[in-house]
Amino acid sequence: MAAKAICSSLTVHSMANKKPSPSTTRTISSKKSTTTPQVKLLTRVEQLKLLTKAEKAGLLSLAEKSGFSLSTIERLGLLTKAEEFGVLSAATNLETPGTLFTLSLGLLLLGPVCAYVVPEDYTWEVVVQVLVALVSVLGGSAAFAASGFVSNLQKSD
Repeated sequence: MAAKAICSSLTVHSMANKKPSPSTTRTISSKKSTTTPQVKLLTRVEQLKLLTKAEKAGLLSLAEKSGFSLSTIERLGLLTKAEEFGVLSAATNLETPGTLFTLSLGLLLLGPVCAYVVPEDYTWEVVVQVLVALVSVLGGSAAFAASGFVSNLQKSD
């Protein structure tokens, strides 16, 4: 009898059909959010008071004196063209500042590399060096400034 009691208490039950209890199941999830924050461009322009700064710097009157007014922008459809080329949506893309910064570094390195690689045997080669250096400095500086500007626009306070 004692052996029968010991055997019944040592009975092994099959786990194949049993579901685990809810306390033992765990779901592993990523802590990263899959949604990207929305960039509120006009709100950020207002926060930075960019239009006030442009007005105080005289940029608006200078643009108007040179024939570049809001009616000209509307007549030429420049905002539509900017959206077609993706300029306005690039301002809200979070990858744009990094891309512009990389472009600026590439352009700023292009000038010295060109001066080093292109020989100076003929006049046209020197002209190529000067033109590439000029484009490199102007384009690299503009891309660097644009990177900082877009990054500043995208910051949320």
